[in-house]
This record gives sequence, structure tokens and C-alpha cells, in this order.
Amino acid sequence: MAATTVPIPFEVYRFDPAKDKAPRYDRVTLDLAPHTPVLTALLKIRTNTDPSLTLRYSCRSAICGSCAMVINSKSRLACQTQVGAEFAKHGKIVVEPMRNQPVVRDLVVDQQPFWNNYRKIEPHLKLDPTQPMPVGKENPMTPAEVERFKETPRCIACAACYSACPAVEADPAFPGPMALAKLYRFVVDPRDKDTKNRLVRIQPDGLWLCLRCHLCTEACPKDVQPSERIRDLKELAIAAAGTSEAGSRHAVAFKENIGEAGVLNEFKLVRQTYGTMEMLKQVPQGMKIARKKPELIKKPHPIEGVEEVKAIYRALDTESEDR
Repeated sequence: MAATTVPIPFEVYRFDPAKDKAPRYDRVTLDLAPHTPVLTALLKIRTNTDPSLTLRYSCRSAICGSCAMVINSKSRLACQTQVGAEFAKHGKIVVEPMRNQPVVRDLVVDQQPFWNNYRKIEPHLKLDPTQPMPVGKENPMTPAEVERFKETPRCIACAACYSACPAVEADPAFPGPMALAKLYRFVVDPRDKDTKNRLVRIQPDGLWLCLRCHLCTEACPKDVQPSERIRDLKELAIAAAGTSEAGSRHAVAFKENIGEAGVLNEFKLVRQTYGTMEMLKQVPQGMKIARKKPELIKKPHPIEGVEEVKAIYRALDTESEDR
């Protein structure tokens, strides 16, 4: 029996930088079964309405990652997103190209920035040159060592996380969630002999620019959880290189502040993050803030129940040591 179809309105982003002064949205309504993938709908539009619609796709099975795009403001795979749920939630389906990458045409973007950041992390094993692997033999790992990779081998490099990331939008120096998740995979690989250097190099290159918004994890079609791997990288970086720059100092100082009183000591936090000399450079700005919010420069009183906060911290520290 044929599936019931419903009329579903689409708004599809169209833009050819070589010809168009500004983007436009083509509006098309299709009769579709609710389980129809957005990719199938786009191919119908290209076949029956406008053969010039440009998009990327390949496997149609959420394996290749080619059809990543923005659907109703969320970065996701078009082959994996069904029209029924989107229509029920938004009343229409708006399809746009991925963010943080220049548009080549319509729904196709130039992924060079994404791949450049990936290459910067040197995504390959670095072995000890004084101990080359024997020819024709494996370099085995235990199941427990493989388990440390967590979900990172699932990544299909679709760039949905890169598209969703506000840190990439704010600062091109940020490598992006995929690159950092891949870096984690090599950092915890027991065969890699460049772990400390990798962790030292990545800190000034943007590790601490992550906003912890988790939009990358939400966008990931393979549940790689890149935001969690970035968190793990931060912990590993501090363990390997200490508090070597402002981002790591801020993280450690934030923890210490909460552990002391259950509330932030803003004045102390700034000093611990930037140091006394750098803080003195910000005196004019600090005076303006102090006039508007004088409570920020006062030492806060411990909150009620601060001993419970300290107990939580002690438990977390013990758990971390046991891992």
C-alpha cells in the first residue's frame, strides 16, 4: 500500500557568486511521504523543477558525509533527515549551505578551511624514529587501549560540526570540533610518540576557544561527541604542559574559585588568568566596571553549603586520579 503523502513547502537557498548579487530562496511545495529524506526531496526538485540546483551527495546512507547542509537552522545530513518531523516542527523546510565555509554555488561550499585545520593537527601516527616498526608485523594494542579512542573513529568528516560551531565563526584560528576530536584520537594512541608536543602546540592554536555550547555534538550524525573530546583534550593539555597560557590558567582558576567559596571571586579570577602586569594594563576598563558593579571587586562571602561543594570537588579529584 502506498504511503500517505502530504504537501510540504521547501525554501531552498540559491546563490551563484559568479552571477548573482545576493542569495535568494526558491519556494517549492512537494507531495511527500513523511519518511522521505530531505536529500530525496532536493533531488526531486532538481529533476522536476530546476536542473541547475547544485548540491553534493553520494552514498545516501549517512556514510560518506557529502550531503551535510543546514536544514531549518541545524547542521545535519540531508540523507538522514526526514521531511515529516521537520515539517511537523517548523511548518516548512528551509535548506541552506553549511556555515563557516564560503559558498561555491547553492548548497555546495568550499571546504578548504575545514580540511586545512584538519591537516594542521598532523592526523597520522608519529612513531619513534629510533625504533622503526619491523617490516611485515603489526603494532598491536589491547582492547582497553582501543577503548580510549572512545567514539572518534566513527567520524565521517562531514563538517556538520564545523558548520555548527560558533567558535569557528568568531575566530578562524579555532581548529574546529572535528580536528580536535581527531587530535584526541592520536593523543591517546599508545603507539604515538609525539603526545606532549601535540598538546603543547594546540593550546595557542585555539584549544581554549571552545565555548562548551555542545552544538557540535548535537550536529554530529555519528555521535562522536566532539565537545566531550575537546574537554578531555583540555584536561590532558594541562596535565602535560601545565597552565601555559590564559585559557588553561582561566580554567584552573575558575575551578579553584568555586572550590574555595562556591562562588566566583571575579577580581581574583582576572588576576589569576592574565597575571598582575597584564591586569594593570586593564585598569581603566576595570575602573569603569567597578563603578557600575562594585561587588565584582569585593571578595565574595562563601555560599551556604560551601562544604558540600568542596566535597563534590574532592570526589571528582579522586575519580580523576583513579582513571
